[in-house]
Amino acid sequence: MYILECADGSFYTGSTKDLDRRIAQHQAGEGANHTSKHLPVELVYYEEYSRIDWAFKREKQVQGWNRKKKIALIEGNVDDLPKLAKPYRFR
Repeated sequence: MYILECADGSFYTGSTKDLDRRIAQHQAGEGANHTSKHLPVELVYYEEYSRIDWAFKREKQVQGWNRKKKIALIEGNVDDLPKLAKPYRFR
């Protein structure tokens, strides 16, 4: 599971069996529609899994997160993740 930061500052979350190949595809404009419109991209975070289905599950989880929560993950502030999961009115 990986997170790319696009040239416009947006994040793209994906999963792959071959991270180097997939990033090269994104950089060449052959990746996802979003990244091809916001080149160049930079790898800012990744996690390794022994099974692609676990990586895909994690990808879907992180895709549902808001920007602040993704930034906390990228920066390694894992202690902040639970509070960032709460709706704004409960913070």
